[in-house]
Amino acid sequence: MKVVEQIKKPVHDEMELFEKKFYESMSSKVALLNRITYYIVNRKGKQMRPMFVFLVAKMVSNGQVNERTYRGASVIELIHTATLVHDDVVDDSNRRRGFFSINALWKNKIAVLVGDYLLSKGLLLSIDYGDFDLLKIISVAVREMSEGELLQIEKARRLDITEEVYYDIIRQKTATLIAACCSLGACSVKPDSGEVETMRKFGELIGMAFQIKDDLFDYTDGPIGKPTGIDIKEQKMTLPLIYTLNNCDQKDKNWLINSVKNHNKDKKRVKEVINFVKNNGGLEYAEKKMKEFQQQALSLIKNYPNSEYKDALELMVSYVIDRKK
Repeated sequence: MKVVEQIKKPVHDEMELFEKKFYESMSSKVALLNRITYYIVNRKGKQMRPMFVFLVAKMVSNGQVNERTYRGASVIELIHTATLVHDDVVDDSNRRRGFFSINALWKNKIAVLVGDYLLSKGLLLSIDYGDFDLLKIISVAVREMSEGELLQIEKARRLDITEEVYYDIIRQKTATLIAACCSLGACSVKPDSGEVETMRKFGELIGMAFQIKDDLFDYTDGPIGKPTGIDIKEQKMTLPLIYTLNNCDQKDKNWLINSVKNHNKDKKRVKEVINFVKNNGGLEYAEKKMKEFQQQALSLIKNYPNSEYKDALELMVSYVIDRKK
């Protein structure tokens, strides 16, 4: 059994029902919109985010979920899908999970409007049922994701980014959405409890580890058998590079900055940068940090009673840093 299927097993029935509810939550009177949302639903990814919502809800409440849990999962998936649709426009990307992106098939204007529609549907789903506590969690996540992206753009122009700023960027850009999933799960079944914040922190730590793992893919042999170097080509400052820049002499530092700034399209030079980072402990340092975040996350759930939901969440935390893509 694949790891993802193993993680999904304790919430398999909930995920089946969720998919129906999620599709219903997108419906519109506009035929074009329904065609596009049908296309989106049929090209779904692993659905890790709703899984987090259900697993956390069941772990903290001895296996109970309710209608709020389903709405929380739908809202997070609507918002997440909206951000992906908008991201593809921003990045001018034609593919998403191996399929054509919305903007590739229907052009940018429609893609932006579809993203806006999904965002408003997500927010309305919470308002219609008076789930203002869930709405607040989601709204904070959307604000932080936007700030994180903008912070990254602002800092990317100057390559003197510190490790602290890097953590701020990934905390907002990536970790905040997984944090929202986990706090939504807890909040749906145990509103106003301290567990809502504990689970938010749990999700945030997983998100941090997840992003560092993504950074490492740039330097390690990918599915095609060689490092991609895509982050370097895009002048993205990732943890292995930041560590190396902060721990080498001025001459090497100048060479690295010059390479990333002015020679990022030169394949040979990118390869030299990858090798330099590897040989100067950049990868080992990033892996060490990733494992620290993973261990901190696991420590937050260790006192919960043993259950298949807790097991699945522990498996999820391991999967985040052991995955191959």
